[in-house]
Amino acid sequence: MSHLTCGFIGLGLIGGSIAKALKASDPDMRIIAYDTNPAPLEDALGDGVADSIFPAIDASFSQCDYIFLCAPVQNNDSNLAQVARILSPGCLLTDVGSVKTAIHSQIRAMGLEHCFIGGHPMAGSERTGYASSKAVLLENAYYILTPTSAVPEDRLNGYRQLVEQMGAIPLVLDSQTHDYVTAAISHLPHIVASSLVNLVRDSDSADGIMRLVAAGGFKDITRIASSSAAMWQQICLSNQPAITALLADYIKALTSVKEKLDAGDAAALYDFFDKARIYRDSFQSASRGPIKSSHSLHVDLADKAGALAHITTLLAKHSINIKNLGISHNRESEDGVLRMEFYEETAMHQAAQLLQAKHYSLHIQA
Repeated sequence: MSHLTCGFIGLGLIGGSIAKALKASDPDMRIIAYDTNPAPLEDALGDGVADSIFPAIDASFSQCDYIFLCAPVQNNDSNLAQVARILSPGCLLTDVGSVKTAIHSQIRAMGLEHCFIGGHPMAGSERTGYASSKAVLLENAYYILTPTSAVPEDRLNGYRQLVEQMGAIPLVLDSQTHDYVTAAISHLPHIVASSLVNLVRDSDSADGIMRLVAAGGFKDITRIASSSAAMWQQICLSNQPAITALLADYIKALTSVKEKLDAGDAAALYDFFDKARIYRDSFQSASRGPIKSSHSLHVDLADKAGALAHITTLLAKHSINIKNLGISHNRESEDGVLRMEFYEETAMHQAAQLLQAKHYSLHIQA
């Protein structure tokens, strides 16, 4: 049985996560990689994800069955030119960018439509780089494929199977539909979250009281504003037509809400919130979307020695790994609230059961 060889041009968060997911599903799969930064390459070689690493895009990549373009989108021009020189006839070329129109235009101009299927794993993290990558990032995430009209059906089916092998869910769309969909459910929300944070920053008092009490819902809905500024600058510029069209619609929607408020229209305001609630409750598991859910528990924490240690020791005894934790004292009582974030939803629910059995008061973040 022959095993695939997959090449990665760029080995950051997404490229690293795909490589790890593929290697986990087939340890005999050959992974080769290039990155302008040697550190992630050495890390991937050291942890057994990469079989070979290279300082340039050279003939070594001619042996690949798949080549994943995972570098920042602004590097696609130069990387594509180098890949085109060494691409073997049987290799399928793909990318992982969240905007598809631009790269499809490049592929068409270079005459590579017969061997290109755009790819977008709709998964991510506020953290970046290979060190933050993990195979589970793709688990049950939608992975959108945007094939050209010239790609044979058997190649599309083969890529579908590879995506399923990663643990993701393939979904085929044309490139323009993809860009409009992602503008609505991923790109615009990042603009909105950043706008809210900047509004609070500009409206805050000199003593920073808004920042002090910013917690709970505000921190949850603006969590994605902590993402890479450079990355979102490039995404917005790359998908400008779709984003600006939806942004104009969103501004009209906000204006409409303001008019309802100004008029004191109670029925219209109720209808506004109720329609949003009903539609939001109809969503499928958030883990399948582009903005990953935060699997978090909030636990009332007594202000006494050993309280934190008792909780963390309890979870450690049951092999539950905590991704992140923090303590908030912004309540009127003397006690605090411990916020624990987990890598997986199952770990969060297991922790909740253990803590509830010990009579802790807690809240699960949906």
